[in-house]
Amino acid sequence: MTEHRSALMRPEWRYVERQALDDFRAEDWTLLNAQRTPYYAEQQARQALRLLSASADDPGFGYQVNNYRHCVQAATLALQDGRDEDYVVMALLHDIGFVACPQNHGPFAAQLLAPYIPEDLVWMLERHMYFQSLHCRELPGNDRFARERWRGHPAFAATAEFVARYDQNTISPRLPEAPLSVFEPMVQRVFARPPRSLALPP
Repeated sequence: MTEHRSALMRPEWRYVERQALDDFRAEDWTLLNAQRTPYYAEQQARQALRLLSASADDPGFGYQVNNYRHCVQAATLALQDGRDEDYVVMALLHDIGFVACPQNHGPFAAQLLAPYIPEDLVWMLERHMYFQSLHCRELPGNDRFARERWRGHPAFAATAEFVARYDQNTISPRLPEAPLSVFEPMVQRVFARPPRSLALPP
């Protein structure tokens, strides 16, 4: 079989020669981890943005704008309202999994951003799809008041506001849409932070 290795990001980098994790030695992990940190610093934001931008020209299924435009509209409004950088990035990426992971796209986005943004925004991402139900008055089978199970949580009001102001109504071809290049430096700065450690799943 012909061997075809993926390219390394930098010409001075080296491959780990062992090909199963069981076989890695301490020096292999040292090499890998030394290259991992700058790799993530350069690539993580780029790849998150690529996930979003790949859908820029995608067709939709009935909304007047596709999911990419919805996300950009949400971020543009948040930026115009003077929201901070974490909030704008959260708004930009809040539905990044809407098509690929529709049933739990909120937790999908939350897991992507959880190590880098404040915990109240992570909480917002995880649950925004349930808060949106309030606005879907005549959707068959919809539990409009699903959000009530979290009433009293410190982030409840902020999540309700996010959905009302930046989510349920950013599906219009008339709304402003800043170029993605406006948001790229913000996304890069957020992902450039030292990540928080996350708890193991239960």
